[in-house]
Parts: sequence; C-alpha cells; structure tokens
Amino acid sequence: MLEQQLINALSLGSVYALFALGFTLVFGVLGVINLSHGAIFMLGSYAALLLVEKLALPLWLALLAAMAVTGTIGLIVDYLVLKPLRARNAPHLTPMIATIGVAIMLTNLAQGLFGAENKRFPAGTIPEQSATFGAVHITAVQVGIILISVVLMIVLLAVMRRTQLGRALRAIAESPKAAYLLGINVEGLFYMTSFAAAALGGAAGVLVGLSFNAISPFMGQPMLHKGIAVIILGGMGDIRGALIGGLFLGFAEVLTVAYLSSDVRDAVAFGLLFLILLVRPSGMFGKVLERKA
Repeated sequence: MLEQQLINALSLGSVYALFALGFTLVFGVLGVINLSHGAIFMLGSYAALLLVEKLALPLWLALLAAMAVTGTIGLIVDYLVLKPLRARNAPHLTPMIATIGVAIMLTNLAQGLFGAENKRFPAGTIPEQSATFGAVHITAVQVGIILISVVLMIVLLAVMRRTQLGRALRAIAESPKAAYLLGINVEGLFYMTSFAAAALGGAAGVLVGLSFNAISPFMGQPMLHKGIAVIILGGMGDIRGALIGGLFLGFAEVLTVAYLSSDVRDAVAFGLLFLILLVRPSGMFGKVLERKA
C-alpha cells in the first residue's frame, strides 16, 4: 500500500534530515565539512545502548544523555582539531582531511571496545506498541522517530530565525571577521555550533539504532555519504535544504525498495539526486554561500 510506504519514508527521511541538519550547521557557521560527523552519529547509538544496558535508563533519558555525550565529543574535536586549524588559517581541504582521521580513529576505537558484530538493545527496551488504520500500520518507534526529529528541527529553526543567538550565528556565517568587530563572541559560538551539530548527529544515531535495532562501528560511513548528498542537494549550509533533501532521499529509497528492488535502492536515489543537480548545480535553495571578509 502506498500509504504504508509513505509512513515508512517519512520515518526514514526524518532521520536523514536530522543527521544532515548537524552536518549543514557546521558548514554554514564554521565553513567546514566535518567528515567525522558519521562516526559521532555512530557513537550516539553506542552511548544510548550502554546507558540502557548498564544504568537501566529509560529510552527518553538515554537519548538526551547520548546527545550530551556526542555534543561533548563534537566540542572536543573542535577544540583539539578545528580550532588550531582556524588559528593557522588553514585551507578548506585541511579540516576535511583532519576530520577523516578523527572518523577513522573513532571508528577503530568503537570496534576495539565493542567488537565488529552488530549490537542490539535489550529485549523489551524498544516499545512494541503499534496502531493500525485500515491498511496502514504505524509502530510506536516510527511515531517517536518522526516526533523527535520534527521537534528538534523546529527548535533549531526557531533558534536560527527568532533569537539573538540565531542572528549572531547568521552574522558569523556571512563574515566571521565582521561579526567579531561587532562584538560577537565568534570562538564561543563556534564551540556551541560544534556541540549542537554533534548532539543532533548523536540523536539521529540513537533513532536509527532504535529503528533497525542494529548498531555497529561501521554504521556511520553510509550515513555520512547520504548526509553529504543531502546537503549538496539542498544547498550547502542551508537548513531548509537539509530538511527537504533528507525527506527527498528517504522517500526515494523507500519507494524504490517497495516498487522496484532493494538492490537498486541507492542507485535510483542517488541517480535522482544527480539529475536534480544537473538542473540546479548549487542545490534546491540556490545560492552558494561565500566568505566575504
């Protein structure tokens, strides 16, 4: 049934959009493509799993704690890796290469600590309740994923559009030097952005872990590829583009699996992205962001 597939696509697309939001937030404010974002996403899943297994925390509290853990990891990566490169005015490719190294290190660390095999949440942790409306079957996990993703997206959009903090971040995105001259704490907001972006990535990791009930050290790399595709499709640094691009990719994948074959899921989804970018090379929301000063 088409209606069932649309629900599945909305759930998957919401996670893609949430992951891409953190990705595009770092690029929009710091001007950096942080390729360790996929590894941080993976660590969010493991953090929630450990908190549930070892401390018996409820899922909602484990989610919040995992966001705090991954946010702190993002802050550490910014302080130890990105800040020294900013101070040296390093070329744009240098942070990308550095964050690839961070991603490899974090992935190997997770593999050493937890093993390469898939981990699952303990039995009874994931709610099994569901509702049926005609031919449409909706699980509690799907409802939770959609609601949590939508709430986090709305909060981020509200902060960026309606608050003094959001205006300061947009000023930094336009020109860090001009923002500094206006009295904005540029370095402090860089840290805050890295924390928030990593927290969003961690939340996406927890939701994916709950959705598939399978967590592995290598789950971050495929998500990273899709996150890059989403932010390029939506327009680099554009939050609206990340939202729509994530949903587009989720719908493309689910409908391809449902009506064609799972073997060509990625081929069709990325083929559609390629065709859109042929028409709009700068993404759906147009302009390419440039540093002016």
